[in-house]
Amino acid sequence: MLYGIIISLITLICILLIVVVLLQPGQKEGLSGGLAAGMAGGSSMGARRTADLLSKTTSILAALFLSLSVLANFAIDRSGTAESTIQQSGFGGDAPFEQSDFTAPSQTQTAVPQQEDFQIDD
Repeated sequence: MLYGIIISLITLICILLIVVVLLQPGQKEGLSGGLAAGMAGGSSMGARRTADLLSKTTSILAALFLSLSVLANFAIDRSGTAESTIQQSGFGGDAPFEQSDFTAPSQTQTAVPQQEDFQIDD
């Protein structure tokens, strides 16, 4: 339940972060200049103050996104399984590990072909 709430908050923060980043001015004035001019007749807030506000909002949303992502990792319900998938498939767990005798010669053919020694007659 907690994990679902955290994921919902992360999704909301992502959407807000996208909107705030798109509102920031680029090399030209961008949308922040038009937004500042439209509010209160354009005299109370300039384009520079709007850019500062959007920059601070981006930093706050990014910090929230990062911290909630780390928190979501700890909120995952892990009570269902204590073993990994490999251990459950029979390659680990209680089954004893079969050791091979590495001193015995191999029964398979070598991958490198055998070369015969050629003697050059003078």
